[in-house]
Amino acid sequence: MHSKSLRFGEGFRVAFAVRKAQAAEMVIAPGDSEGDADNRHRGADQWLYVVAGTGVAIVEGKRVVLKAGKLLVIERGERHEVRNTGRTLLKTLNFYLPPAFDNDGDPVGPGRN
Repeated sequence: MHSKSLRFGEGFRVAFAVRKAQAAEMVIAPGDSEGDADNRHRGADQWLYVVAGTGVAIVEGKRVVLKAGKLLVIERGERHEVRNTGRTLLKTLNFYLPPAFDNDGDPVGPGRN
């Protein structure tokens, strides 16, 4: 069993991983973004749940509006970017299957970009 209280401080942090999945928190400041037109996880699906804030995800050129309660699945290999279009922090909880990052947030294993 694993348990952790999330802080949702600005930036990207891996919460923890198990053999086949990983949880991470991502917080993006107003006007900022994570990823770009070339960002992708070749070996991992990313499940992104919006905890707070507003933004837009651009996945394979298609825009998805993000707001609290939205769940988005970015499938392995899909190019994507997440932008904060609001006036407050955009806070997301992300799950990667299989794990895509090490504890420092650098890509690893089959989820490597």
